[in-house]
Amino acid sequence: MALMDFIKKQFIDILQWTETGDGTLAWRFPMQDMEIQTGGQLVVRESQMALFVNEGQVADVFGPGTHRLSTQTLPVLTYLKNWDKLFESPFKSDVYFFSTRQQIDQKWGTPQPITIRDKEFGAVRLRAFGNYAWRIADPKKFYTEISGTQASYNVADLEGQLRGLIMQNIATGIAQSGVPFLDLAANQQAFAQALAGALGPAMEAYGLKLEATTVQSISLPDELQKVLDQKIGMGMVGGDMGKFMQYQTAQAIPKMAEGVGAGGDGGGLAGAGLGMGAGVAMGQILAQNMQSALQGGAPAAGPAAAAPVGVKPEDVMATLEKLGELKTKGILTDDEFNAKKAELLKKLV
Repeated sequence: MALMDFIKKQFIDILQWTETGDGTLAWRFPMQDMEIQTGGQLVVRESQMALFVNEGQVADVFGPGTHRLSTQTLPVLTYLKNWDKLFESPFKSDVYFFSTRQQIDQKWGTPQPITIRDKEFGAVRLRAFGNYAWRIADPKKFYTEISGTQASYNVADLEGQLRGLIMQNIATGIAQSGVPFLDLAANQQAFAQALAGALGPAMEAYGLKLEATTVQSISLPDELQKVLDQKIGMGMVGGDMGKFMQYQTAQAIPKMAEGVGAGGDGGGLAGAGLGMGAGVAMGQILAQNMQSALQGGAPAAGPAAAAPVGVKPEDVMATLEKLGELKTKGILTDDEFNAKKAELLKKLV
């Protein structure tokens, strides 16, 4: 019976793997009822590595090339099997091939907004998406940590875990970079570098190497985007409150004109013209009131009214309330608000 079993055995002369392009990362050479012939050849192609595992222990790792299996190429395996130096007997061992080429255009994104801490805006919730590329760099670690003894292991088996790592490390990467949100939004490469700096070590623990990370889009929720637009508008007028009020009024005039034009009695071009005139007049009054209060004058009653001398306490309080609303919305910083408040309070003395 033992003789028949020996006859049935097949001796392998060449071990090799031709990738099929189906996303396979690790593939176990079929070894059932077969043994590796002493002096056999192991063919490892470029973008591949091979791993010998004997009785649950990793014996050796082979890079690209053709390797003759002998005591010189498998000294660790020889030690594990306790064979003599002649190494004349066939042997059986599990052989795994690994694809080390880049896995490109892997997608990542934030299904829900994530919260990060920004030194300029405080807490900011943002969305982002992009792609990344990686490869197997350490087959032994990948085998022991990820693929194990499976007959094959594919890219799809790892996608969910890698996306989770990215979500976990986005906030960490941005915080460690110290780059303000506005700079990240304007320079997506800085975002990608911050993300790669945090994600790289996490992937190394799996035997992987992060080759590239790109960010294709960074966006804010609608409500935060409106606040950011106001902040940008404030910067466009150099922090001048009167000019900022004029800027906001100019943005609102078209909508006011549309509202009047859509009415029943004043519709058409006449209604639109009336709306435009009312909007311009209102904008002039608001801008004059705000500018006058900041400079120590009283609010204007209309386009032709002259500002009276002195400042009324109720006018100062009204202005402070408006400034407080701008600070709450993030348009004014604490320092800007405190400076304006001190300036206005001095007018009451």
